[in-house]
Formats: sequence, structure tokens, C-alpha cells
Amino acid sequence: MKYEGIIIRPPSEADSILLQVTVGCSHNRCTFCPTYKGVPFRIKSDDEILEDIEDASSCRWSRRLFLCDGDALIIPQKRLRFLLQCIGRRLPWIERVGTYGNAKSILRKSVEELKELKHLGLGIVYLGLESGNEDILKRIEKGATTVQMINAAQRIREAGIKLSVTVLLGIGGSIMSGDHARDTAKVLTLMNPEYIGALTVMIAPHTPLQEAARSGKFVLPGIFKMLEELRIMIDESSFSACLFTSNHASNYLPVRAKLPEERAATLKYLSTVIAAGDGTLLRPEYFRGL
Repeated sequence: MKYEGIIIRPPSEADSILLQVTVGCSHNRCTFCPTYKGVPFRIKSDDEILEDIEDASSCRWSRRLFLCDGDALIIPQKRLRFLLQCIGRRLPWIERVGTYGNAKSILRKSVEELKELKHLGLGIVYLGLESGNEDILKRIEKGATTVQMINAAQRIREAGIKLSVTVLLGIGGSIMSGDHARDTAKVLTLMNPEYIGALTVMIAPHTPLQEAARSGKFVLPGIFKMLEELRIMIDESSFSACLFTSNHASNYLPVRAKLPEERAATLKYLSTVIAAGDGTLLRPEYFRGL
């Protein structure tokens, strides 16, 4: 299979077949993200993708497939329908197809179109919320409001597709840390996803966020303050049934909690670690990564 540039995927797709259908990210303006800077977004040709699907026909070790890169859901419905049909015919053992999606790409598709994609194998969409605070979303140039994020999430849920939402601990900076945590909990409650993944901000080189940090406009919260954000998000949110994790390499403290049933135990654990303030309980800095 042929890949161009950097290929990223969610931690939960580690064992999936990675099929690159787009290059880069259709938005590519988030101030914290270094991944696709300088990479023009494009959708690969059908011939390129079909050749890779053919190559993947020997990959019977995995029953899941992930559509790369940053936002494959932006592909027009007709082409995406065709590609999923090709995957279904040539790789009939694939049980679930996943993709990243942003609010813009999701809201460009109707519920009926999303239901069609689900019928063709699309089983999960990963949506980066980052923060539920309106001012923070503008500052990081996320390209969507909280209302659009909530509407996009509800559209995915209505279509019967599983939803995984990503949030960023620390993205509000030190001053807005509490507002970030509380507002994110409110928005996550309204989104009501099956999965939530909390990552921790790492200030990447050559990003607008790095420039803001250098100038003093952005001050990263302390480690235990970011863990307090995680505690607040879990404490002040409410879900039907959600797996809340912080198992990404960027995180200082791995958490895996089924909510609501494991809420009390998880909050007790987080409160104990935060109160101790002991860095030896955390992942060492040299083990963290994007």
C-alpha cells in the first residue's frame, strides 16, 4: 500500500488496516496541530485508492479498516459510497470502517446520507471537540462553534454510527483552565458519545500555539491542574453509556472508566493523585509523545 506524508490514526485503531483516501486535512488551521502544515489537502484518485484496496486484500489479520488522513468524511457522498462499496466487495471480512470527521464535514451530510454510509460499513467517527468553551474554540481556530459540534455529534448518533470525541487537557491555558473543563463537561453531556479520549496538550514546534507560548499569550497549566481538568470533566458530565479514556501517549495519567458506573471510583482515584502532588505517580516526560 502506498502512503504519502505522515499517517495518523486514533489509538483504538492500532490494529486496523490503514487505507489512505485523502492526503492532509481539509481544515488544517488548528493552532496546536503540527501534523499537516504545508501539505495541500487532496482526495486521492479512485485508481490510487482501488489499487491500495487490492493490496489490502491480503491483510486478513484485521477485521477493521481506518480511512486516513485527517478528514476522509469530507469526500463527497457519491465517491465515498463507491469506495465503501469497493471495500465491502473486495474485503468482505472487514467488520467496521472508521474515519476522522470534523463538524463541517459531518454537517454537510444529511442523517439519511450518514445512515447510508453506516449501511455500507462506516461504524465509527472520531470527532475532535478539543474544548467546549466558545472563546477557546475561536482562539485555537477550530473552525466550528459549540452548537455546530453538538449538532454534528447528534447527527452521527441519530445515524446509528458510534461516536468518539477527543478533548484536549490544557488547551485553555492556565487562566481559562477551569472554564475549559466545566464548559467541556457541559458540551460532552449534550453530545453523549459512546467514547471520549482525553489528550494532553504538547506545544509542538512551528505552530501558532508555540508562538503564543513564547510571547506569553498562552501559559500551559501545571500538570496537576490539567489532571484537575480531567477530574472536573468526569465529575460534571453525564452520559448514557460512555468509555472515557486518557490512554494517549501525551497523557500523564492513564485513565479508563466506564461511565456512569465507574464515576465514583475514578473520581476518588484522580482526587488522590492530585492531592498527593507526587510526580513519581505520573508518566515521565520522556515517555510522552504526540
